[in-house]
Amino acid sequence: MRHYPRLELARQLVEALHGRTLLGDAPNGLFLAAPRRTGKSTFLQADLRPALEASGVAVVYVDLWADPRRDPGSLIAEAVAKALSGKAGLLSRVAKRTGVESLTVAGVEIDLGKLGKVDGATLTDALRALRDTTGTPVALIVDEAQHALTSEAGEATMSALKSARDQLNRPGVVNLMLVMSGSDRDKLLRLVNTSGAPFYGSQVTRMPPLGRDFIEHLARLILAQRPELAPVDVEAIVQAFEAFGSRPQFLMDALGQALSPLSNFQGIRFERAVLELARERQREDEAQMESDFLALRPLEQAILWRLLEQGSRFRPYDAETLRFYAARIGSPVAPAPVQSALETLRSRTPALIWKSARGEYAVDDAAMHRWFEQCVREGRWPPEDPQRQLFVSEDEAPPFGQRDENR
Repeated sequence: MRHYPRLELARQLVEALHGRTLLGDAPNGLFLAAPRRTGKSTFLQADLRPALEASGVAVVYVDLWADPRRDPGSLIAEAVAKALSGKAGLLSRVAKRTGVESLTVAGVEIDLGKLGKVDGATLTDALRALRDTTGTPVALIVDEAQHALTSEAGEATMSALKSARDQLNRPGVVNLMLVMSGSDRDKLLRLVNTSGAPFYGSQVTRMPPLGRDFIEHLARLILAQRPELAPVDVEAIVQAFEAFGSRPQFLMDALGQALSPLSNFQGIRFERAVLELARERQREDEAQMESDFLALRPLEQAILWRLLEQGSRFRPYDAETLRFYAARIGSPVAPAPVQSALETLRSRTPALIWKSARGEYAVDDAAMHRWFEQCVREGRWPPEDPQRQLFVSEDEAPPFGQRDENR
């Protein structure tokens, strides 16, 4: 599928980053949250980056999920270093003033050549050198920024970026623009919502999902190739797209199946076929999450339940939470087994929970929150094993020893 540009959204964000919008806080950092596979990274690279460059900004882009095994601090350091080394001709002149020879961030040193007299540079020094080299403001786009919180070095890098912002920017002048994106708003909030967070006081904004205009664009493409399908039921495809969680790839796959000459949906309009595929995908996703939950041991289930219920308020070892676990499994629970169960939930493939370097926990896949909330609304929580009811009321809970802990 060809890229669907979101030029107006990119233009608005560029204006905000330059500080040209009334009462906007984007010059202090723009934090965008959008679920996985909804087009966030494509927008950042194909729309926002070109729009920033067209406005006279040097852009550095780094995806912290490009190599999850690498330390996030190293990835950011190398992205800035690469941008500097790409300006080697101009940098050699600037280095005489800045003394930048190599970039050292989070213990990683990257040689930029013998361009100065100082053996290393702070992240602020490197970004200032890039600003002086290009003669333009610099924008650093960090995709999946919440991953930086999983290591002490990554947290230190975030703090260093905050320091660089404070040093390079001044009232009315924006020399460093920071764009942080994340696929999980709850995790991204941990960069801004506590006094110890690197960007305390900033706000996380939900990135608008692709909407009806995108579906109308697809309808025009379909009619250009298959005019006999006119008129297209746009409303049905909108419903299907929402059922797919506004994920373009899933919708395109469904359209491909429905429009294929080998389609199994003979005798019905393709829009209805797409809607049925969306509902089937939704049922499969929910069934998988239920299966994953039921496959856990009772204490692991209780921990995941509490985390889904509490979100960012989750405290795994406090007295109230320990009572919650005990009520669900029918026996007192000590912190040690909880710690072991948390590590098990983290080490699963795929992982069910996420942990920051500060010991904060979150559900790894934000879609599980939506599943949990829907089950609660419909009175289907907690899920029940076909063989036996896993969780019952506190008064009816059987003793811990009667449960199969070796599942």
